[in-house]
Amino acid sequence: MIFVTHQLPVNVPGEPRLDRAAVWDGLVLKANNALPFVPSMTYCEVTERYSDTIFDRDIDFRGERFTERITLERPHRVTFTRIAGPVLGTIANEIEGADDDLRLRFSFALIVAGVEGGSAQEQEYADSMTGDYLKAVAATLNAMRRIAEGASAVSA
Repeated sequence: MIFVTHQLPVNVPGEPRLDRAAVWDGLVLKANNALPFVPSMTYCEVTERYSDTIFDRDIDFRGERFTERITLERPHRVTFTRIAGPVLGTIANEIEGADDDLRLRFSFALIVAGVEGGSAQEQEYADSMTGDYLKAVAATLNAMRRIAEGASAVSA
């Protein structure tokens, strides 16, 4: 199993300030259409809604098709459970910290089909995937900041 967790500060000097609600809204947007948030994703479509907080989507990530079940746990976590595709498991996006020190944590626990756990092949896959996910963390925060920047420009 591949397990990675990474946390970044939400607010940094020189960038638009985000509150917890803005980060949550950004995660909900990402859950519904990840293309503006995840550079390695080329397709994302919601395929079925079970409730306001649970739905399925199909994605193409790194050239492979997956189905994910999304669970929105307002106001702090979005869970993406891979239910079909060559890599199964769970990815979580979590808002952590006090309002004056918000952080966004991305974690994943995944199993690659046909790859032995603990093998060099699994480690190679983990290393390449980790790079994509770290880029996704930064891209997600940058997209949220651009949304906030656009909202401030409109209200000004």
